[in-house]
Amino acid sequence: MPAAETKPAENEKTEAAAPIAPAAPKRFVSRHEGQFHDRQIAYTAIAGETHLKDAAGKPRASLFSFAYFADIEVEPADRPITFLFNGGPGSASLWLHMGAFGPKRVIVPGDGAYPGAAPYPVKDNALCCLDLTDLVFIDPVGTGFSQPLGEAKIEEFWGLDEDADLIADFIKQFLSDHRRWASPRYLAGESYGTTRAVAAAAKMQSNMSGVAFNGLALISVILDFHTARFEKGNVLPDVSYLPTYAAAALYHKKIEPAPADRPSFLDEVRQFALDEYAPALLAGARLDPARRRHVIERLAYYSGLSKGWLERTNLRIEPSRFRKELLRDRGVTIGRFDARYLGEDYDEAGESPDDDPSAYAVKGAYISAMQDYLGRDLGVGPIAPYVAFSMEALKKWNWRAPQEKDLLRLPGYVNLAPELGRLQRESPALRVLMANGLFDLATPFFAVENTIAGNGIDAARIAMTYYDAGHMMYVNEDCLGRLIADFRALLGAGAEHAPTL
Repeated sequence: MPAAETKPAENEKTEAAAPIAPAAPKRFVSRHEGQFHDRQIAYTAIAGETHLKDAAGKPRASLFSFAYFADIEVEPADRPITFLFNGGPGSASLWLHMGAFGPKRVIVPGDGAYPGAAPYPVKDNALCCLDLTDLVFIDPVGTGFSQPLGEAKIEEFWGLDEDADLIADFIKQFLSDHRRWASPRYLAGESYGTTRAVAAAAKMQSNMSGVAFNGLALISVILDFHTARFEKGNVLPDVSYLPTYAAAALYHKKIEPAPADRPSFLDEVRQFALDEYAPALLAGARLDPARRRHVIERLAYYSGLSKGWLERTNLRIEPSRFRKELLRDRGVTIGRFDARYLGEDYDEAGESPDDDPSAYAVKGAYISAMQDYLGRDLGVGPIAPYVAFSMEALKKWNWRAPQEKDLLRLPGYVNLAPELGRLQRESPALRVLMANGLFDLATPFFAVENTIAGNGIDAARIAMTYYDAGHMMYVNEDCLGRLIADFRALLGAGAEHAPTL
């Protein structure tokens, strides 16, 4: 006969199992030397965790970062510190880390060619800016080795506002841990990382936080997501993408007759997009037939697409369709991150490309190089698989800001551009770099120009730079040199050029 169930007396208390306290933060410290901008510099690399707590003092999250400190005897006030991250959302920071700003760099062809199979060359990055600034690469929760702690759930950090809060908390904690509050401070982000940079900077400068930044380096910018939402009734993306379509068509020799001067040609496309294309799309069914024929004729010339195809799409050009259609007669598609890259699909008659050739051309090299660098150079011991990109984070991302969660408000869309304008007004010394790839079909340059024009941003205080490359313009050797020169200008070192397109 089984024993009778026993229950505690009413006056007895049962003790709940206490949460297991997280282990001490892991840190891997190594020392190196490198020649950066013709200076031999010894530096310390700290790859490790920063544990963050909630308002009640309970463990909340562990953010893994890669910090590089030059071994230079200098007061903190005389030594800038730059925090860097990529975007996604769902991406770790390895792309900026191993592609442009870190002390080591993976080498891949940057002109639309493919790097082939491993091994992928990794070399000292002579353009690393450790001569001017210390560097901290941050991996958000769910990427790299970063993870929730205690009772926190990973989804709690996957959102526009939640992510910005955590990055802001990390930066403040890092400044305290390393006694760098007196240092000039810079933020650098790529793609969604530009959204994160403005959101985090706004949080740190608002209310009584008072953490102002000296400069923001925004690479492949997207702040107003309305410019990228190809939905029925929203014509802004069509207008904003057209100059990039024209640049891609010109590159692939689909513009006939070819213009003599590319900058003038792109200015012409910009003007057409604003003065004729936008009104035609807004007119819709009200557009005069003769005017419609004129717009289609000019649109066909600028985009490299046929007039019949444009007629059937009602003058609208969605980017995945453009990537499939532009070189359909050659049996190839073009890249999204970089329209110079070519890909082959299973079905040449399909509606959209199978994948992005400009992504799969380089991602294997970057991920392999990062994994090797972790163990052999930084001495990072076994922790867990390094997550280069979390598709789950991207799919589950909460795009709504707190004020949009009020049921009495209509749903909105993400637009951090007004926050950048506010940062400028409240911090007159703030410097901003916006770096744009000419062949970027993810965050096109004219969309950035339209964002600046319509959101209370002081364009005179924005250094707009353009590069003959795509979203990751730094994969191209010449463009990397220009990007670093422009970043050094943001730090106050002066740039040799700031070309326009």
